[in-house]
Amino acid sequence: MTDTSSLYDLAPIAWLMAAGVLIALGPLIWVWRRNAGHGPARRLHALTVLTLFLTFDLTLFGAFTRLTDSGLGCPDWPGCYGNASPVGARHEIAMAQSAQPTGPVTHSKAWVEMVHRYLATGVGVLILTLAGATWIVRRRQSRKPAALAEGDHATLSAWWPAATLVWVCLQGAFGAMTVTWKLFPAIVTMHLLGAIVLLALLCIQAVRYRQVAADRLPTPVSPALRNGLIATTVLLVLQIALGGWVSTNYAVLACTQFPTCQGSWWPPMNFAQGFEIWRHLGVTGDGQPLDFSALTAIHYAHRLMAYAVFVALGVLAWRLRRIDTLRPQAHWLAGLALLQLATGLGNVLLGWPLAAAVLHTGGAAALAVVLTWALCESRREAAATATVRADDNARGTSTTPTSKKAPA
Repeated sequence: MTDTSSLYDLAPIAWLMAAGVLIALGPLIWVWRRNAGHGPARRLHALTVLTLFLTFDLTLFGAFTRLTDSGLGCPDWPGCYGNASPVGARHEIAMAQSAQPTGPVTHSKAWVEMVHRYLATGVGVLILTLAGATWIVRRRQSRKPAALAEGDHATLSAWWPAATLVWVCLQGAFGAMTVTWKLFPAIVTMHLLGAIVLLALLCIQAVRYRQVAADRLPTPVSPALRNGLIATTVLLVLQIALGGWVSTNYAVLACTQFPTCQGSWWPPMNFAQGFEIWRHLGVTGDGQPLDFSALTAIHYAHRLMAYAVFVALGVLAWRLRRIDTLRPQAHWLAGLALLQLATGLGNVLLGWPLAAAVLHTGGAAALAVVLTWALCESRREAAATATVRADDNARGTSTTPTSKKAPA
C-alpha cells in the first residue's frame, strides 16, 4: 500500500488558508463598498456573481494546470514538499527536475500547481463567507416581527449556500486525491464534473437573489420547452463527462482527422478497455498497457455525442429566442455552441494547441452556467395557463403573469 503520510502533509495548511483569506479580501472589500447602500439580497447577489466569476476563472486555470502537465508539480498536498510554496521546496524540486528534466516536477509546474491551490482556497473562503452572510441575514430576519419581515430578503434561502459550502469541501477533497492518486483518470474526471456542479450551484444562487431583489417569478414556459431544457442539460453533462475522460486519458490525438478518424468512418475501437472506469492512467484494470484502439474509442464516443449536443443546443437556442426574457440565454447558447465547434476542431486538426484546449473546457463550463441560468429563469407553465395563452395567441392578444415574490 502507498504510504499516505508522505502524500498528505497538513503542516502548510495554515499558510494556505492565510493565502486564501488574502486573495478573498480584495473581492469582499470591493463588493461591500460598491453595494453598501443596497439591501441584503442585492449585496448577496453581487457577492455570488463575483464568486461565480472567480470560480469560472479557477476552472479555466485548472484546465491550464492539467493541460500543461502541472498537476503533479507538487506531488504532495496541500503544500509543496511540506512547504507553503515552491520557494521553500527549491532543493527537492531541483533534485526531481535534474532526475527527470521533462518530468512532472519542475519549478514552473510547481508554481502553476500551487497558484491553482491558492486560488481554490480563495474561492473556498468566498463561498464560506457567502454561506455565513446568508445565515446571518436569515437569523436577523427571523427575530423581526411579522409586520417588519416584509423585505427583499424575506424569502432568501440559506440552504443553497450551505449546499455550495459542502460541495466545495468535497471538491477540495477531489483536488487532493487528484494529486495523491497520481492523476487517476476517474478522480480527475470527477474533479472536473465537481467544478461544473459548483458553477451551477453558484449560478442558481445568483439568479435567485436577483429574482428576490427584483420581486419577480421565473418566466412560465411550455412543458415541451421545459423538458427540452432539462434534456439538453443532461446531454451536456454527459458530454462534459466524456470530454473529461478524453482529456484525462490523453486521447485527443487518437483521431487527427475530421470528420473521419484514421481514414475511416468507424476505426478499430476497444470500448471495453476505453471505458473501464476504475484503473490507473495508461493501463487496464489488471495493469496491462492500454491499447491505442481504447483511446480511439474514448475519442470517438466524445465526437459522436458532440453531434447530438450541437443539434440540441441549436434547436433549444432557436426556441428560447422567441421568449423575450430568455433571449439572452438563447444568444449565449448559440455563440458558445459555435465556440465549442471551433475549438473542438482546432484541438483535432491543429494538434491540441493549449489555447484551444483551455477555451474548449471554458466553453463547456460556460454552457453549463447558461443552461442553469435558463432553467432558473423559467418554470413549467400550468396547463390552464397554457390553454389561456394559446387562446390569447389565437386572438392576437397576450397575457402577462403577475409579479410575485420569488423564492430563493
